[in-house]
Amino acid sequence: MATMHDSDQSGSGAWSVNPNAARIFAWAIVALTFAFVINTYLTIWQDFPGGRVGLALIGLGPDASGDQEIPGGTIALGAIQVLIYLLAVIGSVFYVMTRPRGLRDESVRMNGIVTYMIRAAFWGVILVGMADMIISFLRVEDLLDDVFGAQLATDLGRPAFRGGYVHMPLLALSLVVAAVTRTIGFHWLTLMVVVAELLIVLSRFIFSYEQAFQGDLVRFWYAALFLFASAYTLLEDGHVRVDVLYSGFSLRAKGLANAIGCVFLGLSLTLVVMFFGMEDRTSIITSPLINYEVSQSGFGMYVKYLMAGFLAIFAVSMTIQFAATMLDSLADHRGDPGHIDHEGAAT
Repeated sequence: MATMHDSDQSGSGAWSVNPNAARIFAWAIVALTFAFVINTYLTIWQDFPGGRVGLALIGLGPDASGDQEIPGGTIALGAIQVLIYLLAVIGSVFYVMTRPRGLRDESVRMNGIVTYMIRAAFWGVILVGMADMIISFLRVEDLLDDVFGAQLATDLGRPAFRGGYVHMPLLALSLVVAAVTRTIGFHWLTLMVVVAELLIVLSRFIFSYEQAFQGDLVRFWYAALFLFASAYTLLEDGHVRVDVLYSGFSLRAKGLANAIGCVFLGLSLTLVVMFFGMEDRTSIITSPLINYEVSQSGFGMYVKYLMAGFLAIFAVSMTIQFAATMLDSLADHRGDPGHIDHEGAAT
């Protein structure tokens, strides 16, 4: 990715970066991230065999010894999963080679992907939180039978039913709402966390009333606020930076330092979270999602499994944002126009 560029704006002999190589690397990271999420869904929820079966066909992976015969249908499904990864890489190369764009332009496009993801997640936690809180309130006050009937009330007491028939449609609706709105709304989520906590205080000390679902709602929104806002904070360079040398660097040196940090510190962290969190059915992210895991707080909200999913959204959104920030940082290192100073960055 690095080459000697004698006519660089900062003088001869300065190291520059091949923009197409950087773009291919960044888009390959983004595409492979989505390929991994798709394959995780196929493996865990649709009983596909996993990509290692496909790798065994070409003599790679733990199943390559040939000691066990693999059914033809299983091989075909495994090959499809390997093909998804190959298409992600090939598609990234094709996209970059056929669409010449600057590093900052590509960074903006990746930022748009992250923005939509986080906007949809924001609306998802708002809609699910309000709906599940109402159901939990009716359930704890023994009003579900009167409102929904005995059979539906019983079904709403089962985590799998509430998750599949209440939460999932609302999450699908959030994808639509996110497509037609243009605000992320973190300030509103912050306000709602404060209001929810205030209602706990008022109901506890004035009316001597407190239920488990009230605290669950605060934790649900609070976790979403910090995990979903991480990517936006990175975009605005708002994360706390413990600095000894960085502030004295030139803009070009800062760009190179940020790019290296994105790859070796940022991407390494988020990819580890994704891999170990969604490796198999027993992993820390996938296991709660599969089982619709709920808290043991009696008549609390049934959203604990979604909070495990927050980690997946955090890892995916931060991976894409690190790729976007890497491109923007490399543009700074190359001396490309369009640099933005973020005054809110903490040093």
